[in-house]
Amino acid sequence: MPKERKDLARELDHWYEKACTSAFIADDPVQFPRRYKKHEDIEIAAFLSATIAWGRRDMILRSAEKMFTLMKPSPHAFVMSGEYKKLKNANIHRTFFEGDLKYYCRGLERCYAKYGSLEKLFASTPDIWESIALFREEMAKANKNGYSRHISDPGTEDRGGSACKKFNLALRWLVREGPVDLHLWKSIKPAALYIPLDVHVARTARRLRLLERKSNDKKAVIALTEKLREFCPQDPVKYDFALFGMGALQ
Repeated sequence: MPKERKDLARELDHWYEKACTSAFIADDPVQFPRRYKKHEDIEIAAFLSATIAWGRRDMILRSAEKMFTLMKPSPHAFVMSGEYKKLKNANIHRTFFEGDLKYYCRGLERCYAKYGSLEKLFASTPDIWESIALFREEMAKANKNGYSRHISDPGTEDRGGSACKKFNLALRWLVREGPVDLHLWKSIKPAALYIPLDVHVARTARRLRLLERKSNDKKAVIALTEKLREFCPQDPVKYDFALFGMGALQ
């Protein structure tokens, strides 16, 4: 590896160690799936927390608190009992309303009835992007074949799609080991994950010349993750913490 790349690898590892600590949890929505013990509750909390993880972090945390208060004591029981049908359409977070939560719950009810767990659904295809597409289709089938703007379309091989930042964030939480991530899912390896690309991570990646593509889309996610695999093939997404830290903590 050329010296310049070695220096960058050391810098990335330094920022990973600095950012990826248990102190990170208190100000991050990963705290919500960490509140639960049951496998299904953690899965649901991870996907729903990631779904509303855009905007100011303090607002995200307040909104997630509101959402999980509605679903206490068990998100999985809330879904499978049909309790969600009592929701109206009050606002939860920015453009995410109770009606959007009902959409999600109908889809989750179908997924659990069919697959038993979200882990089994996502492990049923050979590729993360295919799994996201499958999840999106199952959610739509449970909702009269309607698609939600809050569930991103990863596209196909010949049609580029969304960066699917929210999905990739939830998957990072569920698959990677701690101290921040939960390592709940054992059937998917960290090597198979893709970077949760938001504007801040993308900006830092371009500054470091890790990403040339100007659009923050699926192709950019794949390109950046491939670059990060050069530094850590078995766990490239660990550098999500490094790119966040370099952008937010400097």
